[in-house]
Amino acid sequence: MNRVYLDFNATTPVEPEVLDAMLPYFSAEFANAASIHTPGQRARAAVETAREQVAALIGARPQEIVFTSGGTESDNHAIFGVVNPLVSAPFPKLDKHDEFPPQRHVLSQLKHIITSAIEHEAVLNACQALEKDGVAVTYLSVDRDGRVDPEAVRRAIQTSRSDSNSFSNISPATSLITIMHANNELGTVQPLEQIGRIAKEADVYFHTDAVQSAGKIPIDVNALQVDLLSLSGHKLYAPKGIGALYVRGGTRLRQLLYGGHHQRGFRPGTENVAGIVGLGKAAELARRSLAEDALRISNLRDKLQQGLLERVPQSRVNAGAARRTPNTTNLVFPGIEGEALLIALDLKGLACSTGAACSSGAVEPSHVLTAIGLPPEEARASLRFSLGRHTAPADIDFALHVVPAAVAQLRELSPTYRKEATAHP
Repeated sequence: MNRVYLDFNATTPVEPEVLDAMLPYFSAEFANAASIHTPGQRARAAVETAREQVAALIGARPQEIVFTSGGTESDNHAIFGVVNPLVSAPFPKLDKHDEFPPQRHVLSQLKHIITSAIEHEAVLNACQALEKDGVAVTYLSVDRDGRVDPEAVRRAIQTSRSDSNSFSNISPATSLITIMHANNELGTVQPLEQIGRIAKEADVYFHTDAVQSAGKIPIDVNALQVDLLSLSGHKLYAPKGIGALYVRGGTRLRQLLYGGHHQRGFRPGTENVAGIVGLGKAAELARRSLAEDALRISNLRDKLQQGLLERVPQSRVNAGAARRTPNTTNLVFPGIEGEALLIALDLKGLACSTGAACSSGAVEPSHVLTAIGLPPEEARASLRFSLGRHTAPADIDFALHVVPAAVAQLRELSPTYRKEATAHP
């Protein structure tokens, strides 16, 4: 059976050049990068070369790159590293009504985070965990194309105010703004330049989850004015289990893990040299081919999108008016269940997705699609197609052949859709 993979937002294959760069560090060059002997220093040199390669992809300095296990760890480190519910400064004076020592949730009430309703679960669940400790979180809504309004960010920023030095009279101050760069389900790219200016004016730390944008669109951390930025290797043709966190110089970030003194104490643990080398090589390849890949892939994406709109009656593009990553389109096919269509397409040899791979199996419709205003039945009838570096025109032709046929077959089996079609000829 011919198999076509159009789910590159879920994961990507390891590029052959990336694998070739990694292989020596599984065997011959196996030394610990923290060792001071010659083999260890060769491993150290490889790690530092990779740090330079990742930094170059996003316009950062090498010393601002911290290697992690992936996007989830990077997001968690950024959020919990800035918003520590146990640390508050300045520490207010207690009055006779205040408890000493203060309870954890009392300290947490002095903190505030701004995020959006369409973040990846690595960000949303971290924010919700902090909420349980009393941290105030503002979840900004988005428009029908999944865009955050920068002025809504400005309005949401809070400054600490009090009539006295008592805990009970102090309002929380915004400690962190965390807004993703590109959405994993829609491809929508957020106006980070504007949000970054607002954050800088307010002197608030600004983090972005760039897992879905790195290697697809240009990133310059200085133009975006971000303080923290998350990357994941397996989204840009490096292996799973490796990622990075950009930490702007001067950013006060507490440790998430405790152990040795690796990576200047930011992230202890023996370095995954092979994975780090792979991420570095993937970053180098992405930087070299970014413009060419974006043009070719966006043309194929547009061909797929337009072809499906022409061939499937009543189909629509979700967030089609937004600036999107060049590889992503999300369409709703009224009258079908997305999971049923996904299985039907898989049986025909086409792999795509109903949403984030990390949320597959969830009973509820996509929180991203409901956030842009889709009713649950349309959210459940939506499919994401995400193309990759090796997607060929023949793959698009195959999808344009099997998707309309599968939708038509499922609609034939749907009594609800038949009634709606009869009522609205």
